[in-house]
Amino acid sequence: MNDTMVTLVGNAATAVEHRQTTAGATVARFRLAATSRRWDKALERWTDGETSFYTVRSWRGLADNVAASVAVGEPLIVQGRLRLREGEQSPERGGQRWFAAEVDAVAIGHDLTRGTAAFRRGTRPVRTGTEAAAPSSASPEPAPPPSQQRDQEEALPAKGQASDEAPAAAEPSASSESSTGLNGPGGLGPPEASVPPASDGVDSPEKVAVS
Repeated sequence: MNDTMVTLVGNAATAVEHRQTTAGATVARFRLAATSRRWDKALERWTDGETSFYTVRSWRGLADNVAASVAVGEPLIVQGRLRLREGEQSPERGGQRWFAAEVDAVAIGHDLTRGTAAFRRGTRPVRTGTEAAAPSSASPEPAPPPSQQRDQEEALPAKGQASDEAPAAAEPSASSESSTGLNGPGGLGPPEASVPPASDGVDSPEKVAVS
């Protein structure tokens, strides 16, 4: 709440430096030249006063838009938080103290009193790599909606009942089962003995002893 908010009107004095920090955030930096205007009574016209230079920084989405929109010499309006920095030069450079004015921008736009501009709405970046979770191959497929499930159940024949379109397959006979089933040649178990036909005088015995 104690930040000093300023609004600057000037021109971009340098090209935009657009880079990415080690933390992954993007930052854009350029110099803004703000020249005051005053009325000269002797000449009866507006004249330029002194020029002040400010270092303007922007971050993240604003930095990306600034790098794609601002060129050297374009008139701009910058709003942000004012920072005053001071330091001292190295002895090799004279050891003089220096002062710098920096602005952490919250809004940057073209000055439409000096010309026109076309606005294009930005798009959100698509997440790639580890940000977007890749679907697992072992994850089950999502279940169809209830209406589709009912349609599938109605299309299938009832359990134990043949469909109207395709006739039911004939059950294999005992002879074919014994010859080609598990107990036949090539099966897992020994072949069963063939049952002789019932002799005359025997009332169709259910089982016949095998010697």
